[in-house]
Amino acid sequence: MQGSSVLFNTKPLLAPIYAGNGYGKDNRNFTSNTSQLNRAQLKQPVTWRHMSRRRCSRAYLVNSKVGLHVRQLHVSCAAVGPNEPHAASTCPNGVTEKQSLDRLDPEVERREYEQFLRLELPSHLKLHRGQLKNGLRYLILPNKVPPNRFEAHVEVHVGSIDEEDDEQGIAHMIEHVAFLGSKKREKLLGTGARSNAYTDFHHTVFHIHSPTSPKDSEGDLMPGVLDALKEIAFHPKFLASRVEKERRAILSELQMMNTIEYRVDCQLLQYLHSENKLSKRFPIGLEEQIKKWDAEKIRKFHERWYFPGNATLYIVGDIGDISKTVDHIEAVFGQTGTESEVVAPPTPTAFGAMASFLVPKLPIGLASGLSHERSSPIEQSKIFKKERHAVRPPVQHNWSTPGIHTDAKLPHIFQHELLQNFSINMFCKIPVSKARTYGDLRNVLMKRIFLSALHFRINTQYKSSNPPFTSVELDHSDSGREGCTVTTLTVTAEPQNWQNAIKVAVQEVRRLKEFGVTNGKLARYSLDALLKDSEQLAAMIDNVSSVDNLDFTMESDALGHTVMDQRQGHESLVAIAGTVTLDEVNSIGAKMLEFISDFGKPYAPLPAAIVACVPKKVHIDGCGETEFKLTPEEIVAVIEAGLKEPIEAEPELEIPKELISAEQLQELRFLQQPSFIPVDQEKVSKIYDEETGIVQRRLSNGIPVNYKVSKNEANSGVMRLIVGGGRAAENSEAKGAVIVGVRTLSEGGRVGNFSREQVELFCVNHLINCSLESTEEFICMEFRFTLRDGGMRAAFQLLHMVLEHNVWLDDAFDRAKQLYLSYYRSIPKSLERSTAHKLMLSMLNGDERFVEPTPNSLQLLTLAKVKDAVMNQFVCDNMEVSIVGDFSEEDIESCILEYLGTVKETKGLERAQHYHPIIFRQHASDWQHQQVFLEDTDERACAYIAGPAPDRWGLTFDGKNLRDSLCNSATFDEHVNFDLQSGESENAKKGVQGKLRGHQLFFAVTLGLLAEVINSRLFTTVRDSLGLTYDVSFELNLFDWLKLGWYVISVTSTPGKVHKAVDACKSVLRGLHSNQIAPRELDRARRTLLMRHEAEIKSNAYWLGLMAHLQSTSVPMKDISCIKDLTSLYEAATVEDVYVAYQQLKIDENSLYSCIGISGSQVGEDVTDSIVEEELVEGLHNIIPVGRGSSTVTRPTT
Repeated sequence: MQGSSVLFNTKPLLAPIYAGNGYGKDNRNFTSNTSQLNRAQLKQPVTWRHMSRRRCSRAYLVNSKVGLHVRQLHVSCAAVGPNEPHAASTCPNGVTEKQSLDRLDPEVERREYEQFLRLELPSHLKLHRGQLKNGLRYLILPNKVPPNRFEAHVEVHVGSIDEEDDEQGIAHMIEHVAFLGSKKREKLLGTGARSNAYTDFHHTVFHIHSPTSPKDSEGDLMPGVLDALKEIAFHPKFLASRVEKERRAILSELQMMNTIEYRVDCQLLQYLHSENKLSKRFPIGLEEQIKKWDAEKIRKFHERWYFPGNATLYIVGDIGDISKTVDHIEAVFGQTGTESEVVAPPTPTAFGAMASFLVPKLPIGLASGLSHERSSPIEQSKIFKKERHAVRPPVQHNWSTPGIHTDAKLPHIFQHELLQNFSINMFCKIPVSKARTYGDLRNVLMKRIFLSALHFRINTQYKSSNPPFTSVELDHSDSGREGCTVTTLTVTAEPQNWQNAIKVAVQEVRRLKEFGVTNGKLARYSLDALLKDSEQLAAMIDNVSSVDNLDFTMESDALGHTVMDQRQGHESLVAIAGTVTLDEVNSIGAKMLEFISDFGKPYAPLPAAIVACVPKKVHIDGCGETEFKLTPEEIVAVIEAGLKEPIEAEPELEIPKELISAEQLQELRFLQQPSFIPVDQEKVSKIYDEETGIVQRRLSNGIPVNYKVSKNEANSGVMRLIVGGGRAAENSEAKGAVIVGVRTLSEGGRVGNFSREQVELFCVNHLINCSLESTEEFICMEFRFTLRDGGMRAAFQLLHMVLEHNVWLDDAFDRAKQLYLSYYRSIPKSLERSTAHKLMLSMLNGDERFVEPTPNSLQLLTLAKVKDAVMNQFVCDNMEVSIVGDFSEEDIESCILEYLGTVKETKGLERAQHYHPIIFRQHASDWQHQQVFLEDTDERACAYIAGPAPDRWGLTFDGKNLRDSLCNSATFDEHVNFDLQSGESENAKKGVQGKLRGHQLFFAVTLGLLAEVINSRLFTTVRDSLGLTYDVSFELNLFDWLKLGWYVISVTSTPGKVHKAVDACKSVLRGLHSNQIAPRELDRARRTLLMRHEAEIKSNAYWLGLMAHLQSTSVPMKDISCIKDLTSLYEAATVEDVYVAYQQLKIDENSLYSCIGISGSQVGEDVTDSIVEEELVEGLHNIIPVGRGSSTVTRPTT
């Protein structure tokens, strides 16, 4: 698992309890709500920050993240039995009501209360555990989402932690060889099954996602799936040819992973765990060792660790008969490993200084060599029986406990030329407290309440135009991959502001510790929000996907928590919520923060590590690039100075119960007189499609609305506003105005007379998540809400206020500009971004609408310009609103009328959708094939290949409508039924073929199928056969409104192979003429897309995507048939149809653009020389094909 916390069940690494405020948070934390984003370009979606409450589908434990995104609160559902994480557990009957404490005798009351807190949490009633005689443990959990599918994962409890000094990366090598060398796995490819694998510190996981039965058959696929997993995990064939293939792939993966973010993660882990192997055994391994191992070396490591007694099998999915599943497990795995095998034990050695896990070495903190000492013959001869570790991972930690350590460590500084901002992490490390009793859950709850208050402390301090930090975050999480609980304070800032940023962060932590949480805050935005969220999640118990349930259970087992379902979790939370007192909340919270608030004092816990990651040079206005210098002593001095600053208690903040009062709403209805008007020319005011359940309405102010009543996600809903125009509508006098304007609106977070903080608390109280972003074509605003306690009305109120009473602030505009200025200046420090940036400018003739705005463009923007650019698009006849949720028709139509219908009518469609033509640069050889050279300590390479394509509807940038020729030649019956059976007549099949050719989605469907075929061929040729890359992909960007599209091939490689990789990708792309697409290739592509569609169809958010543009004036070709006919269109497509689409991709040398990015210590001709040299060594120069991080976890094998 990727270092996620089970106790709080949130994002990977250090995440669950989280308090923070991010001004200009990087794009990884922003929500993205449209599918047509440019793969080759770094997108910067914008979030309406202070309204953010991101929904997680795994609804188990306290899961909180406040700040940029206010995470929801989940009640625990994690799991297991006694001390051994995978042993079967026994638990008492679940407690569903808080025990009464209303007794006459205080002593009796106290004893009963203490007894209640000692009671064990209830275990998941559907979770079945067992163990075979050979030691294999298994867990089975029936789960109906998605229907007729199941997940089967084999977790072998071996990872990089178990490797000896000369085996670094060997577990990852075995993962590759075993998985891709399995013939039984390959036999599943035609069944609709998907499979993959990954390696981490303490485990290797092989997983298969499969249908329960073959298509059009009642057979059972589970035995075959389990048999494939058995071969992969326990009986792989270590063929020399496969070992060599995977060696090349892993070496390419190593360079692909070695981004600056990966190096920062490694630095954090290195210092956080300097006392144990976690700092020295990154799963990807060491290049020089990977190059040397032979098949025998790999086989011996496999014999030592990969046996049933050291593995756990997880099966989660649409399982009707558990006893039958157990029979399958016993039949397949029962006889594996029953023989008495003995192996030589790993030799205990000193681990010494950390070796370089990347080549060349990192510049900070890595030793110059490796220890290759081997054990003595006597030690090698020791024999022992195979057995699993009792503790995972098997490492010792130095805990941040008061009185244990006396010598404080100075901060560590990692300085690198590719870093853009200053960041500092202060870590506190303690043992994991297993959540097994009501008392344990109560402690979790109190920590969450306390830390959620930190967000508001920070947020109320910074309303100026120049805040000293980019973000301040506080994480508290359990990590199964690291075997500890870590509290982390992370401060990010522009380098010139680093001192003030640190001071502010420690002041706010100290303020919270000194003054605590008030009764008002405790009741209003902590317990109340928690209980509402918990109740909502319990209602969604039948909508959690199998993979989410499985991931959560696996991590829970690693940590030793008790697994509950969502309903049990809510009942347990209700049982303890009333016992929480303010004094206890403040007491437990203060202890958690002592390592920061009392830093330097003799009684305070010592930080496990303090790590600053800083750039080597910074940009100073008027001076240019200047060296950035700081010392560990300076950091300590700034922390201590911040703790000495005077502090005062935070004033209480009034939280609005509503944004529009009943009186105001009544007045709005009187003034605007909202009503529904005819939707179409037939004067029908309400169009209902029985097959899809979609209703189309139009308001008297011109706003079209689509909605669908859905029971898929109980008591929840989603709403999306789409406004036509986006960045494409930016003009040459205001480049970047739309994207900066949207960010300005988000940064301000104010509506009407309500402050940013009030709006945020309003959303927290009503469990609303709201995001705002701009794309090339549209501005989108999306809301996720609960149907409980007026949540839907609250979401509609917020939308009304944004449309009618948005507030534009100078300080928010300044922050938005600074953010994009920082983004632009960071481009040259990222190999991928700088390569993609240059490609886009080359292909689109320097059009700035598809890249980050330049400093010159940003300088010319004003608040008035960006406001006009955005609000010119926010006109009623240029909007569309879609809603999906578990609401009644009466309730949704009432909200639509009252809050959307009362928006003042505005018009401006023609102005909003006016844009300057987008032009592909034609026949400019100097621009078509570009290169980027990036100076770096380590060598890496990547490339992008792109060219023109039609849009989703068959329109091209040069004004052609490709469907005209199709429609003219097609003969079809408009009334043909799409539900054809295998025995239908040839004429009927031809009718369906004609229907596909005449359908407006012809190119969207056939190009989607084509993309799957090309991706499969790229993997088979460029990755598997030639070993030129680890990661290669083909993606299409098909626009809805803009009359064009493009394709992008992205490939990572080494500097010595990247040119060959590009040539190989081009050959595959062009090779479809000579190497015809086989029917089986099309069938596999069809199954992949249909499975994806079937898996997502239960999601409200997916339905929003399907419904988008049904009534949009900017996308006139979209209608209800695009949703109803989608499955049948995929089924009807033939190889001939796919070739019709293929012919519309511009792949000739005059139309194709490429850009190769290379980083390393050499540039220009020197790099070219090294490329030639490596090609000769590899012997591939004549081959031209015809046809903290969670980042440290190895990438999926395929």
